[in-house]
Amino acid sequence: MPSTTVTELTIGGMTCASCAARIEKKLNRMDGVTATVNYATEKAHVEHAPDVGVDELIATVVKTGYTAEEPAPPAEEPAEEPEDPELASLRQRLTVSALLAAPVILLAMVPSLQFDDWQWLSLTLASPVVVWGGLPFHRAAWTNLRHGAATMDTLVSVGTLAAYGWSLWALFLGDAGMPGMRHGFDLTADRAHASSAIYLEVAAGVVTFILLGRYLEARAKRRAGAALRALMELGAKDVAVLRDGGEARIPVGDLRTGDLFVVRPGEKIATDGTVAEGASAVDASLLTGESLPLDVVPGSAVTGGCVNVSGRLVVEATRVGADTQLARIAKLVEEAQNGKAEVQRLADRISAVFVPVVLLIALATLVTWLLVTDDVTASFTAAVAVLIIACPCALGLATPTALMVGTGRGAQLGILIKGPEVLESTRRVDTVVLDKTGTVTTGRMRLTGVHVHGGRYGTDSADETELLRLAGALEHSSEHPVARAIAAGAAERCGELPTPKTFENVPGLGVRGSVDGRLVLVGRAALLAAEGVEAPATAEPGAVHVAWDGVARGTLTVADTVKDTSTEAVARLRALGLRPVLLTGDHRAVAEAVAAEVGVDEVIAEVLPEEKAEVIRRLRAEGRTVAMVGDGVNDAAALAGADLGLAMGTGTDAAIEASDLTLVRGDLRVAADAIRLARRTLATIRGNLGWAFGYNLAALPLAAAGLLNPMIAGLAMAFSSVFVVSNSLRLRRFK
Repeated sequence: MPSTTVTELTIGGMTCASCAARIEKKLNRMDGVTATVNYATEKAHVEHAPDVGVDELIATVVKTGYTAEEPAPPAEEPAEEPEDPELASLRQRLTVSALLAAPVILLAMVPSLQFDDWQWLSLTLASPVVVWGGLPFHRAAWTNLRHGAATMDTLVSVGTLAAYGWSLWALFLGDAGMPGMRHGFDLTADRAHASSAIYLEVAAGVVTFILLGRYLEARAKRRAGAALRALMELGAKDVAVLRDGGEARIPVGDLRTGDLFVVRPGEKIATDGTVAEGASAVDASLLTGESLPLDVVPGSAVTGGCVNVSGRLVVEATRVGADTQLARIAKLVEEAQNGKAEVQRLADRISAVFVPVVLLIALATLVTWLLVTDDVTASFTAAVAVLIIACPCALGLATPTALMVGTGRGAQLGILIKGPEVLESTRRVDTVVLDKTGTVTTGRMRLTGVHVHGGRYGTDSADETELLRLAGALEHSSEHPVARAIAAGAAERCGELPTPKTFENVPGLGVRGSVDGRLVLVGRAALLAAEGVEAPATAEPGAVHVAWDGVARGTLTVADTVKDTSTEAVARLRALGLRPVLLTGDHRAVAEAVAAEVGVDEVIAEVLPEEKAEVIRRLRAEGRTVAMVGDGVNDAAALAGADLGLAMGTGTDAAIEASDLTLVRGDLRVAADAIRLARRTLATIRGNLGWAFGYNLAALPLAAAGLLNPMIAGLAMAFSSVFVVSNSLRLRRFK
């Protein structure tokens, strides 16, 4: 089966959710093409067979009446982002239309302001608003008509042109143009005599209000995407690279893997790399949300976009361009914003059929009023109000704006949401499985206990300091993690350690050597037994025996240390209604000790790496909805198999790829924040959709019943969209 190609297109000319639905429908009709079109981000995410060219995709969009192109590569974007031309054009139309429409609306609403021939001044002022101000609506409606489709623009264009056309008929062929004509204003359907009723305030007011709604919506959409743009702009623009014995300032795009570059205090680190020279503190808060600077020394990994706080660093570039962590984070966020939650697909299906249905309702309203009341003016007013009020714009913005703001805010806090379907999973999760090593614990061994033997193991017993000095000296020469933990603990407690005269590593058992004239053994009981030394039995996991001169002198205990934040993190997860489970391949005694320390009641221990996914399947078979938090390669299958996978960003690429949520920081507390943010985003989406559906369902009958003046309907419709976007923007304040 041929693999699919993924192409992203930037779509132009969309004015509402039904536009996006039309483009999506046309693309999906092509053989071997699966597409989703997002109105808020103005992007199409297209998966297509290799034999379907990008030119064919673009041609299909153009035939539908819109523009499409592949996004320009980031390198081509200017450092200073210019003002959005669409926003500038909207602002100009809105300003001119508002200035011209205000007197028209006032004259119509306040009869005491009306003077002889005021209606002709209203016509003079309203005409540019309807024709020029409303041109984008009329143009889009005409384009859609040519393609046999109807969108929100159709409703606005038909409604305003009908009101304007009626006014022209009444002025030139009816009684409305007579000197001394006066006109009242009613919040409901106008019941004036047909030949003397003009609707210039409706035509000009609706165009102005909808332009205002579009302008506020476009501005809010830019704010919603601001987090992603800020993320993409975090990186340095140029870098001081070391070449030919000196420094040369070059654009970051010219940096190559293996290049050495200089980062001075206050400068951004240009790309991912390893510190080659120098020591400093690095502020990674913009990338991880972590407020405390991280200390780095030669050998430390650093991430592009972070700020060097203190010392001068020389860094070797390890990843450049699209491979850097910053670029991958930005890509993940963008992909998530372009996706669609299940609730959004429902809204899209409704939007696609909504406009034709509204046109039929408007026609039915006109006919019914005429048959029942024989009142042409009131019938026309009610029908126009139906056209204006029914726009499904808020419906199309409900999900993508909340998703844009939620994922953007998450990225600022070091939480990467892979896609909108993840949000649905967070709502249902009731069990959270925590990998122990590297997630609840640091993954680094530490000396936790020292026990000196006496009695039957000889009166020549050592004291604690001597035990640590001799064992630490020998282990200092070993690279094993347990040995390094013992050496570090011994150096911390005893100061400078002696240097062994001889040293031998015994694979799988321990080490032996000569220290201060004594033959020292450090390792498992089997090592001591092989040398003819009797070691005391111990059931304690992680126990390391120490002997010299043929006598067992003591036991050292080494264990993985619990992260300082893990106890608080577990409490936060419990507060979200989740049941924590500790999962590890470690000994049960060790696992239970860690679980007791952090407050976890359920422990699954001594699990082989390949069995972790089976544990997840078993928990799900019990009826639980499972979230899994892990960081290692051995967690990847379990992360993929869980209902919700959360990978620690300090872990492996395999774990991150398999997860649904990535926590850039290695802090388990962020897992609780991630679930809270995902749930809050989903709640916002549901609130938006509830408002949008409820608004249309409530407003349509009112308009059809003649209880809404078309101008009030236009104002209400415009602000329903603004409400939805503003509600989404509240997610920017999530902490």
